[in-house]
Amino acid sequence: MMNQVVLIGRLTDEPDLRYTPGEGLAVANFTLAVDRGFNSDDADFVNITTWRKQAESCSQYLKKGSLAAVAGRLRIESYTDNEGVRRKAAKVIASEVKFLDKKGSDEPDF
Repeated sequence: MMNQVVLIGRLTDEPDLRYTPGEGLAVANFTLAVDRGFNSDDADFVNITTWRKQAESCSQYLKKGSLAAVAGRLRIESYTDNEGVRRKAAKVIASEVKFLDKKGSDEPDF
């Protein structure tokens, strides 16, 4: 079986970098706006999670509006909202993030 997602889009906000309690692993979350197609003005807003060094790099070099390519796996999570309703949310756990904006003086040469 295969679970692989590749997306290209722009960040809707700054990445949110945090560290896990206990182990102190870096985790960054951000949302990518991905156009639906050539003849559509619609976009999908996809939640992305990155871990460790990649999370720190994303937090340092990506900002609102940055163009990025993300490869990873789709994960569907279930949760109960504040009103007790069972809901599901999709997100991508990134295995690779490429920074696609033109290189500036403060960006790494990946």
